[in-house]
Formats: sequence, C-alpha cells, structure tokens
Amino acid sequence: MTTLDRRNLLKAAGAAGALNLVWPLSAGLSPARAREAAEALGAEYDPAPFTLGVASGDPQPSSVVLWTRLAPEPLAAEQQLPEVVEVGWVVAEDPALSRVVARGTAPASATLGHSVHVPVHGLGAGRHYWYAFTALGRTSRTGRTRTAPVGGVPRVRFAAANCQAFHDGYYAAHRGIAREDVDFVVHLGDYIYEHGPVGGDHVRDHEGPAVLTLADYRRRHALYKGDASLREAHAAHPWFLTWDDHEVANDYSGTGGGAPFLQRRAAAYQAWYENMPHRDASATSALPDPEIHRVRRWGDLLELTVLDLRSYRSAQNLPNGTILGAGQKSWLKTTIDRAPDSWHVWANSIMLSQLRGRPGGSYMFTDQWDGFLAERKEVLNHVHTSGLEDLVVITGDWHSAFVDDIRTDFDDPSSPLVGTEFTAHSITSGAYSADWNATNGPLMGRANPHLKYFEGNRYGYDVYEVTPERFSTHMRVIADRRDPASPVTTLTTFHVDRGRAGSYEDPATRSSPAQWRRD
Repeated sequence: MTTLDRRNLLKAAGAAGALNLVWPLSAGLSPARAREAAEALGAEYDPAPFTLGVASGDPQPSSVVLWTRLAPEPLAAEQQLPEVVEVGWVVAEDPALSRVVARGTAPASATLGHSVHVPVHGLGAGRHYWYAFTALGRTSRTGRTRTAPVGGVPRVRFAAANCQAFHDGYYAAHRGIAREDVDFVVHLGDYIYEHGPVGGDHVRDHEGPAVLTLADYRRRHALYKGDASLREAHAAHPWFLTWDDHEVANDYSGTGGGAPFLQRRAAAYQAWYENMPHRDASATSALPDPEIHRVRRWGDLLELTVLDLRSYRSAQNLPNGTILGAGQKSWLKTTIDRAPDSWHVWANSIMLSQLRGRPGGSYMFTDQWDGFLAERKEVLNHVHTSGLEDLVVITGDWHSAFVDDIRTDFDDPSSPLVGTEFTAHSITSGAYSADWNATNGPLMGRANPHLKYFEGNRYGYDVYEVTPERFSTHMRVIADRRDPASPVTTLTTFHVDRGRAGSYEDPATRSSPAQWRRD
C-alpha cells in the first residue's frame, strides 16, 4: 500500500506552496480550514459533538472515571455551544448497552472546555463494562472499560505508551494497543508536544511560536485526538496517566519560572485535564494543579505507583535538588514501607538509571534522575533497607528501548541490586539516527555496567505480562511510522523472576536486532 508521512507531506507542501497541505495549527486558519488541513495529514474525527471520542481511566475495584469532551469544531479556539450542556452517560454489562448498571447526567461547562469527568461507583470488581454518552441529540461511540480485581489474580497484562509527536508519524502503535488483550494502559508522558511545525515550510522539532494559552493547548490536544488510532486505544481500555515535560514546555521545572510561565503552565495543566480521563484527589476540581501521583492495586498481584516527576521538582544539578518534591518523596517512602507482598511497578516518566555517554564520561541528560543524584540514592537505599522486593520501573521519554539493572549506587557494580527498569520505545517521536545508535550503543553499554540492552531504531510500545512467578516485558514494534496501519511484531522479550532481582532476555528472541546487548 502507499504510505503517507506527515513530516514529508509538510515538507513537500512548503516546497511547492501547496495550500492544501499546511500545519493545521498555523495562525489565521478558520476552524474549518484547520480541520481540512488536519485531515490532509491523516486526521479524522468522530461525529459531532463527540469528535474527540471517549475514554476511561483510573480503574479501581468498584469504580472508574469516564471522560468525553464536546467539541463540534475540534480545532476552534472556542466552541459554539451553550455555556452549560447536560451530557447523559450510561454504563452497561454488554456492548449493546442493554444491561444497564448505572446512568446519569453531568454538566459540560465552557469553563472546562465542555469536558466531563464522571466517577462511576458501585461496579463489580474485575469486570468489563461498556459505556457511552449522549448530548445535543447525539450519541457517542461506545467505549469499553474494566475494573480492578480483588484478591488472588492469576495474571495481569497491561501496555505502556509514551512520546507521540503528531508531526513525526502516524499512531499505528496505538492501533496495536487498541487490539491488545490488556487490562489497562499506562501513559508515561509527552502525550502532546508544545512545539511543532508552524507552517507548511517547517518540519519537526521547530521551536518557533510555541503554544502559550489555554486555547492553544486545547487545539493541540484536539489535533492529536484527530488520529483515529489514539481514540481507538482510549475507547478500548482504561488508562492510568502521568506526564513529562512536553505537555507544558521542554525540560521545565514545576517550581521555577516567573508569572508568565506560571500562567502558561496553568493553561497547559487545565487543557491536559480537560482532555484526559483523569480522576483527581479533589472531589470538586483538579485545577489549578492536578494530582498525578497515586497507588493502585490489581488484586494481590500488582501494586502500581504512579509518579509525578515534573510538578514539584527543583532545578537540576543542585546538591540538594529534588525531582519528587518533599511531599511526594515522603509519600513514596511511606508507600515503600507499607508495600504488600506483590509485584511493585513504578510508572516513571524519565529514566531512573544512570546513563553516561561513554566510559568515564559525563551523564547524557541531567533532566532525568541523573540530575538529582542525592535524592535518587536516598530513594533507592530506602527501597533496599525496607526490604522491598520485586520492583519493576517502567519508563518513557528516551524514544529508544533500554533494559537496566537498578542498583543503590550505579557507580558501584557491587552495590545491592534492587530492581529492573524497562524504558520503552516511543509511539512516534523521533529517535537518534541508526548511525548514531550503532556507534553509541556500545559506548553506553561499556560506560554503564548496569545497562543490559539498548535498541533505538524502532517505534512502538511495551506489553507487560505478570503472573505470581514472573514479570515479562514484550517490546512491540511497528514496521513503519509513516503507515497508519503498520503491522505490529514483538522485537524481544525480557523476564524478571519473582524473588530474584535482575532481568534476562528470552532465549527465543536473543537473536533480534539491537545496538547493545550485554552477553
């Protein structure tokens, strides 16, 4: 089949002056023209007013939160809707929505972008449910969700996604996630990118006029939701969510910046909340600062700890710098102390493990945990002294796949081994070149004794299969991010055995391509 490429389409449009291939968020476009431009780049939307689809999130044994947002003109700065629209919702035990277990209405107000977040309670544990919304005489697509189980669980399967720059390719990986037999999805951040092309003649990573206002961020989220595969993945499974930097601005510190930046951050946080199936600790409003970090359990098998590594961090490379903030660090230590006998999974947006670029060299990026050395050592020593076992950290951000042993002191290969970190490929966001990976993979491997695997030439997501005996990570990759229907295959699989820290590659996949593999 003929493949499309958003990046090359934009480049060609700029060279040819093609008026029908422009960046949809370019200044001066009417909502209709912006939508036409988005559709020329492969976007398509659900029927109005539910153009952005439906989603569910934060599954618990008796509850999930349901989401939708009314946006008849998804790329408009303001929707031509009443100030408040009543939205009906229904939850049922079957896809036809005939065996109804809960229903109600919720107000969608212009103040929150006509979004609704419905916490549904009284559901049965460990069960699938189906749901839909109605408003303005229309009905949304039907979504499927699932509640968390209680007690003994023989297996849990879940997926992780991260880094999905719209201008870097199509979301075939999300199409794969939608079709996976998983219980839930964890998004590890960089759901949107605050930069991107500003016209037909600009492509990839252009740092030109950035999104700054609430309307800017709303339109950015609406553009991303225009990829049908992303909406399909949301409708197929409940999601847990954290964020990284590009939801606001590159490498930002949540506690830094003057008034203009704080206004920008507030706009970004609000738009993120309006467009996500997020359940906040506050029963009334998640604004101005949504609370991301939380602990959730999947029966007796798995404890999921979701971290927020942006909102409370200090500047990097300070002697007493913090990536967690005092409150979240205290909460994390308490979580460790109270941990049940189960697998412990930390949803972690940026790399925890040390990463030097070459033997004897400096850290590659100090925006990740390498910029907060004292706090990392403090937290990992607490894991060790508490006796916590069976720790697996799942990470995004890097646009490449890594497998690392987690040690209390990464400069001392004999220090206690306390867990494994799996860093997943990106959905679409551009990685380093194949030449860079071939050259630097072995250098990183030699410089970091705890690094067991590196592969940076592919795009995709991870699927984790967890039983009482073993934690398995299946690296799913797409063939071509230029193809919205690209097939998905398994690149390799790593395992961690219960009660034994450290990972090993499945013998059946050890011949798969990689730029570094520790023998």
